[in-house]
Amino acid sequence: MSKLSLATVWLDGCSGCHMSFLDMDERLLELAEAVDVVYSPLVDAKDYPDQVDIALVEGAVASVDDEKKIAKIRAHTKTLVAMGDCAITGNVPSMRNPIGPQAILERAYIENVTAQPQIPCVVVPRLLKVVRPIHEYVKVDVYLPGCPPSADTFYAAIKALIKGEPLDIAALTRFGA
Repeated sequence: MSKLSLATVWLDGCSGCHMSFLDMDERLLELAEAVDVVYSPLVDAKDYPDQVDIALVEGAVASVDDEKKIAKIRAHTKTLVAMGDCAITGNVPSMRNPIGPQAILERAYIENVTAQPQIPCVVVPRLLKVVRPIHEYVKVDVYLPGCPPSADTFYAAIKALIKGEPLDIAALTRFGA
């Protein structure tokens, strides 16, 4: 049996889902026998591959860059998994929605600095007016709720996806798989 390709992606979020993913500890070695991690903030790959079997996407869509990235991911992925509450509902990143991106940028880069107050325009991508969950941009195949989902939930879900088995997400999250 050939290995499946696995990508993990970080949009606008805290990286807590990736930390929980890593909390699978030695079970990562078992999963590595069945998948190749082809793209992730955890590996050195810079470009999203042409074809990925499973992509785990953390975070909400908050910038123009996120919007482009999620479209590319969907176009090149068989099974897209929204991992965590930010990807599913917008969660913490969407708390800026009532305030708006300009007020956030001014507070961070103008009001709270003592030297050279200026809003960056090169490194920081242009923020969207509203932060949204990824399913408002692309089709999502699997939702893994939690802030973050537990390592046990990740393990059970990835094993099921590898085997092509159905996932009982309610059971995974209710009982911590």
